Amino acid sequence: MILILTAVVFALLGLALAGGGGYLVVLGGSFYYLITGIAFLLTAFLLLKRHAAALWVFGLIVLGSLLWAVWEVQFDWWQLGPRGGIVILLGLWLLTPWIRHPLGVVSPAGYRYGANPWPLALPIIAGIAVALYAMTTDPHDMAGDLPQQTAATTVSFGGDVPDGEWHQYGRTPYGQRYSPLTQITKDNVARLTVAWQYQTGDVKLPEDVGETTYQVTPLKVGNSLYLCTPHNWAIALDAATGKEKWKYDANAGLNPDRQHQTCRGVTYYADPAAQAGSACATRVYLPTSDARLIALDAATGQVCTSFAENGVLRLETGMPYNPAGYYYSTSPPVIAAGKIIIGGAVNDNYSTQEQSGVIRAFDVQSGALVWNWDSGNPTETTPLPAGQTYTANSPNCWSVFSVDEQLGLVYIPLGNQVPDQLGMGRSENVERYSSSIVALEIETGKDRWVRQTVHHDLWDMDVPAQPALLDITRADGTTVPALVGPTKQGDIYVLDRRTGEPIIPVKEVAAPTGAIPEDFTAPTQPVSDLTFMPTALTEKDMWGVTMFDQLACRIAFHQLKYDGRYTPPSLEGSLVYPGNFGTFNWGSVAVDPERQVMFGMPTYLAFTSRLVPRAQIPARGQDEKGSEQGLNRNDGAPYGVYMGPFLGPLQIPCQAPPWGYVAAADLKTGKIAYKHKNGTVYDMTPLPLPFKVGVPGIGGPIITKGGIAFLGAAVDNYLRAYDLDNGRELWRARLPAGGQATPMTYEQDGRQFVVMVAGGHGSIGTKPGDYVIAYTLAK
Repeated sequence: MILILTAVVFALLGLALAGGGGYLVVLGGSFYYLITGIAFLLTAFLLLKRHAAALWVFGLIVLGSLLWAVWEVQFDWWQLGPRGGIVILLGLWLLTPWIRHPLGVVSPAGYRYGANPWPLALPIIAGIAVALYAMTTDPHDMAGDLPQQTAATTVSFGGDVPDGEWHQYGRTPYGQRYSPLTQITKDNVARLTVAWQYQTGDVKLPEDVGETTYQVTPLKVGNSLYLCTPHNWAIALDAATGKEKWKYDANAGLNPDRQHQTCRGVTYYADPAAQAGSACATRVYLPTSDARLIALDAATGQVCTSFAENGVLRLETGMPYNPAGYYYSTSPPVIAAGKIIIGGAVNDNYSTQEQSGVIRAFDVQSGALVWNWDSGNPTETTPLPAGQTYTANSPNCWSVFSVDEQLGLVYIPLGNQVPDQLGMGRSENVERYSSSIVALEIETGKDRWVRQTVHHDLWDMDVPAQPALLDITRADGTTVPALVGPTKQGDIYVLDRRTGEPIIPVKEVAAPTGAIPEDFTAPTQPVSDLTFMPTALTEKDMWGVTMFDQLACRIAFHQLKYDGRYTPPSLEGSLVYPGNFGTFNWGSVAVDPERQVMFGMPTYLAFTSRLVPRAQIPARGQDEKGSEQGLNRNDGAPYGVYMGPFLGPLQIPCQAPPWGYVAAADLKTGKIAYKHKNGTVYDMTPLPLPFKVGVPGIGGPIITKGGIAFLGAAVDNYLRAYDLDNGRELWRARLPAGGQATPMTYEQDGRQFVVMVAGGHGSIGTKPGDYVIAYTLAK
């Protein structure tokens, strides 16, 4: 009976492999699955006939699978496992006595001898040996070291920020995410322990939108920390103890039309003319998800009623459509030269009647509008007269700005026009400014220069990250004021921030064609010489837990349109790689302005994009989700779009890991120094498995002068410390929730602290929470 059941199982598996494999061959894919399926069926037939040749046939399957797998992926364990795992397990089953003995022979004396095991056992031994060897190698690891010497004689961190404080989202107006503190070093970082923990009380609610996320980086000024929560509470904490000083609830409410419910940070301001201790002499500005900017007294949390309308600036003013739920600010504004400068997020792909992407500067004291720069009407920056509106649906900035007050410029990472996947009918201004970095004059709002990172963007490749500013020393000893701009597509733009001209060369390369008839593609796309863009996917890069879901992913790969990076959207479905989460996102990179190096977390996760004619879009509310997954309706456009990660039948990525790295580069030479897999599947699987495959993440790193880089972000719930020199992990701490925020560090009472906010991220499904955790060296 066991033999018969085994034969039935082999026959069913053979039918699945042969059927799916035959279809894969028709699509132009590998013959392996078809051949192997036929061999499975032959094995099943021989088992039913009780013929010892079944072991020979399956031995050939094992040997052929091994040779094919090594030929395709060499000794990559995570690629070899799905190809050979089931085959090896089935082979071991066939070697058991209750299978082998019925296949044997009976001696004249009536004794039954089991079938000769070696035709199958030897290939299995070879397969296990290859697997064990593969476990000792890492073909994806790029080892190396950053230069350790200081590259500059004088260093500018940007702004007058004490070494032990963190005044802005990236610590200073330069957005470097670099701290000059040195108490925590490579030698003692393993002694970090929890100093205090605070819970905000703002937790994810059942009625919240899917992308309710904790992305905040606290500020540290004096003895206080200032932060915000997803539902727009502003909170001040004692920097030494974590005890709450005050809490303010903006009562932003809930709105199912919002795409995001988050707050990345607040903005701190000290009035130089105010008397110390007077009301609102220091302020915290809170952006909200219902399109307000609220001024609070940093000492008490009370509303500063002298700002705008009783302390509240309403950002919907001048918008062409009702902004409820469709427009808000998720990132903290910047303050420069007495102006508070703010952009706003619009809902991606909801409608063609979106709000304007205008960037506005207001008087930091009164809230009066000083200038407005609208990429749909870029030459008119004088305040918009009452009764008029900004350009609808112009490219917007939902991320963080950087500022160089000496040059008088604010640097804006711009997004794309909605709908992101449809480019027909875009204006000349949209084609110029979409998905670019723009330098605006702080005084007038006029644009000084623009550097586009994608031409005619059809892939939602917003410039997502705050640019980092530093001075770079050239080989001839001259110093250039530079800007480092990470992009979703993996390019790192290193530009002269005075002019926007490349310091590290940027070239134009031919791009795929084949847009829908109503649209077009740009013939070339820019690529920086410093790039973390992934290599193009091929069929052998498809993955699964088993050979069966890997086969399904191979079939899906061939069914999608894919000609490499910038394959245009299509009706049959296109593969978008890098995907919408991007190689880099709002977490940006951290730069060390003394050594002139960068550290970041490149992520690689393919998405799919399929256009849907308007007549085929189901009624509102059916299979309808946010911007990264499901149906994006694009109301008013001829097509909607189905989008989402490229996943297999088991809802794991179809592309093989690694999906996430830590990496660093020398900004003087433009050379990548190292690249290591980052993160485990501990929180991605039903069982807490610590396998280090390199997982996706969203969030950002920081660097300290002590030679440490700190980073949470990965989808396993850890905060990690890395040796900046070589990228090796030195320490990690388990977080009580997802750590999809950027950490910060400060000094208080002679002790250096590292603070991480752990609250999870709705889009990537990490555990929600409301934790603010501070670490310091154990005494």
